[in-house]
Amino acid sequence: MQWIATCPHETVDVLASELHALGVQEQNKFYRGIMFDCDLETAYRAHLLLRTASRIQRVVAKFELSDLATLQTALKKIFWPNWLRNQRAFTVTPTLADLSAQKLDEAAIVTAVVQSVQKSAFEKAPPKFNPEADNPITIVLFIRDGSCVLGIDTAGRALHKRGWRTQGHPAVLKETLAASILMLAGYTGDEPLVEPMCGSGTIAIEAAYLALNKAPLIHRGKDDFSLEHLAGFDRPLWRRVGDQLRAQKKSALAAPIYASDIKSEFIEVARASALRARVEKYINFSVTPFQDLVPPAPRGVLVANLPYGERIGGGTIDQLYREVGGVIKQRFSAWRVALLVPSEAPIHLLALKATKEISLRNGALPVKLLMVER
Repeated sequence: MQWIATCPHETVDVLASELHALGVQEQNKFYRGIMFDCDLETAYRAHLLLRTASRIQRVVAKFELSDLATLQTALKKIFWPNWLRNQRAFTVTPTLADLSAQKLDEAAIVTAVVQSVQKSAFEKAPPKFNPEADNPITIVLFIRDGSCVLGIDTAGRALHKRGWRTQGHPAVLKETLAASILMLAGYTGDEPLVEPMCGSGTIAIEAAYLALNKAPLIHRGKDDFSLEHLAGFDRPLWRRVGDQLRAQKKSALAAPIYASDIKSEFIEVARASALRARVEKYINFSVTPFQDLVPPAPRGVLVANLPYGERIGGGTIDQLYREVGGVIKQRFSAWRVALLVPSEAPIHLLALKATKEISLRNGALPVKLLMVER
């Protein structure tokens, strides 16, 4: 079976390491994703375990595509009842990834796929093309260099939506980005972790999941994944995989996790999110200004998403960066430090020697992860 896991281009190598840990050896990296081969059980585990993937797709077919006629010929070879269930709503999303692909008529591509599905020999009424339906099955076409990969999205909601998020903070960090930052920082749960200026607490919560070996998508509800609505879905195997992953969760942390913020209302938001994520008891929350931060142990990992003007509308960014750099040099010199900052941030004011700068994106905003090793 072939599958595709997508992610930001900057974190493809992190995703590759996760797939390797799942035992996936055959991987083909491309821009913003990885195509890989695995059996159904491993694929089910990937849906629940991958911390940095944005989406997962099952590959249905790969073929050369130069015009509408070649697409129609390829579609005739697909027996859709092997993939889709009767009467289930679906939509079609083509991605025309280069100039030659963009010469194709996108609407005509969608129409060709819809007609192919609806002409297939389903036992009952065929699936209904309805992009406005609640969580329709999405048929995806990626067209580039005269070839097409046709797949079906099996995630449903994007995989950063773990199922525990609450509202209340103006600058939410995606869970997949938080997990990527932790993994790039080398965090494994064996050292204390501090997240100052924690906001909604996403980094601390993802750290707890990682340290406890807790599957990040384990609390998504029944029928939440699109794969559960596809033909051939193996419900007993899916349940067995879920039960195995729940049993593998550790009962205690090897080292503590701390999350703090200057605003008590943000700590309440973070605590509520941690409670919904079922890790609140593993995180030490406190209302503490960064300037008052004291290392809870001789060594550990400090990970922070620094506030910045575009994000919170503040006007004292220069002062903040000077204070952050001063506290880290004076009190956390023996710690590993990872700071997420905008690409245009005044990082020289930190006066810290970064051993590595990793370019990432926080939504549409270019950012850097500054690594400061002890």
